[in-house]
Amino acid sequence: MARRKRRTFTPEQKADPVRLVRQVGSIGKVAQDLDLTETALREWVRQAEEPAASGAGLTAAERKELEQLRRDNKRLEMESDFLRKAAAFFARDENRPS
Repeated sequence: MARRKRRTFTPEQKADPVRLVRQVGSIGKVAQDLDLTETALREWVRQAEEPAASGAGLTAAERKELEQLRRDNKRLEMESDFLRKAAAFFARDENRPS
């Protein structure tokens, strides 16, 4: 079986098959009728159902800021964890007799 050339689709072209899947209820049937792969169509449906995961509703600047805040939060959590462990280590060390 020969592989066909990879095709690209615009968001508008993806929206119509997704709408059909919601009407028909069968990804396999719609994919077959439109000559699409089930995997691609399933991914389009998943993306359409999860707008928050794709960052919909956020501007590019807000997305960038959110990513930066998440990185900062992770760094601060790591620093806090390190300090907590260090404090426990030194507290244990002070309680030992010399």
